[in-house]
Amino acid sequence: MPSSEPAHLFAALGDPTRLGLVTRLSDGSERSIVQLGEGLPMSRQAVAKHLDVLHGAGLLHRRKSGREVHYALRRDAIEAARGWLDQVNAQWDGTLARLKAMVEEGDG
Repeated sequence: MPSSEPAHLFAALGDPTRLGLVTRLSDGSERSIVQLGEGLPMSRQAVAKHLDVLHGAGLLHRRKSGREVHYALRRDAIEAARGWLDQVNAQWDGTLARLKAMVEEGDG
């Protein structure tokens, strides 16, 4: 079963090739391994391995159609990653606001 843990999502997105594959799928379309590999300097098997990592992290949906496998981006996984980043951002904003208040109180 694919994982949706933030660490798995960000680890999968940490590779430039995988990030590029996600970008290719970000228009909402479904594409085959061959279509996704067009113009990339790697074999079809290498593209498939990258797609397996993204699928395992819960970022892609895959559908078999005859001998071809088609992939689509799971928007809910991207939204989950964004939500996690928003939480971290809110924590930092709170920390910076407290630091600012402490500094301003110390100047008085």
